[in-house]
Amino acid sequence: MKQLNNSDKQLNARPTIYLAGDSTVQTFEEYWEPEAGWGQMIGHFFTDDVRISNHAIGGRSSKTFLTEGRLQNIIEEIRPGDFLLIQFGHNDATISVPERYTTIPEYKDYLKVYVNEARKAGADPILVTPVGRRIFDEAAGVFQMSFPEYVRGMKEVADELEVLLIDLNALSLNYYNEIGLEATRSVFLHVEPGIYEAFPDGKADDTHFQEHGAMHIARLVAGAVQQLPLPISEYVINLD
Repeated sequence: MKQLNNSDKQLNARPTIYLAGDSTVQTFEEYWEPEAGWGQMIGHFFTDDVRISNHAIGGRSSKTFLTEGRLQNIIEEIRPGDFLLIQFGHNDATISVPERYTTIPEYKDYLKVYVNEARKAGADPILVTPVGRRIFDEAAGVFQMSFPEYVRGMKEVADELEVLLIDLNALSLNYYNEIGLEATRSVFLHVEPGIYEAFPDGKADDTHFQEHGAMHIARLVAGAVQQLPLPISEYVINLD
């Protein structure tokens, strides 16, 4: 995957896609194999004309990513012609963790900060609705929508500020429904005991992805970017 090097960035005019998000987006160190975020894989779907700078980190909401100065770190680097993809919602919805929980009005206000700061820097913000969890409705035989209030809130911000939006929530649910419940075990972090160092007792996690799943989610995001009226759309590859 292409990683941003600050010295190279100064010498090269290629656009950079910055990622702001949580653990479903972040790049994981090798120790955590096979866990991966879609931001870790998205570079596979762009030519070398584009750089990827993944600032996503686990446990952060739209609020804590901002209050910890992580958005500011992006704004200090980002430049005209760059892009900022913004995916939050998983941790915003965690009411049991007050320091990162946001109400819907707060969530919308924080998203507006990301959008406005990116625009002030001359970059293009793109809102990304929170990727779906593996929540299956046995009675209906389909996967349930994740974080509906937050998805709706993000779409309202996109409409109000006229921001491009990728509905990854819908795209991911469509993908899960297409492949079926059992197949999604290999998308999410479902691993047997005794295989991976980081998960000696195994894992059955319906929120986070293993590499196979992160790659597929990244493909969905890249495919959506290809459909947007943006210069980077022509640099999307490997979707087949």
